[in-house]
Amino acid sequence: MGRSYHFECARCGYRAKVSGRSDRGLDLFIQTIVCWDCKQLYDVVTRIRFPETSPIGLTASGSDGMWSRSRLLKRLQAPKFPPSFQAALNRLRTTGIRHSNWVSYPLQCPVSWAHKVQRWAEPGKCPRCGTVLGKNVLPYRIWD
Repeated sequence: MGRSYHFECARCGYRAKVSGRSDRGLDLFIQTIVCWDCKQLYDVVTRIRFPETSPIGLTASGSDGMWSRSRLLKRLQAPKFPPSFQAALNRLRTTGIRHSNWVSYPLQCPVSWAHKVQRWAEPGKCPRCGTVLGKNVLPYRIWD
């Protein structure tokens, strides 16, 4: 079960609602990053469980009556780019689905893949002014 916290800079007033470290839920792993181009903190998805579909379209193909394997085991294609953290939280759960795969993604800014990013863990510095960010004691959100 993951937790997100309010982080605030006492010097410049910057605020962020992030986990502050690597964290995980049942169906996804996240990491807090700092984007040096945006000067923002983000929680990004690093691994997510992606379900496979059940067999569909059981029709014989060709004159010999052989089953078409591509139609029998049709799978969902995992997205090439990671979903946003909020989109990953809003997905339907994959518990109870028999076949699923874990898909891993590199760390990248949700605004642009070309931005320079780095892992961020609390206590860490403000991306705007460099002062150590203060963390609220109570979690802002508890997610699964």
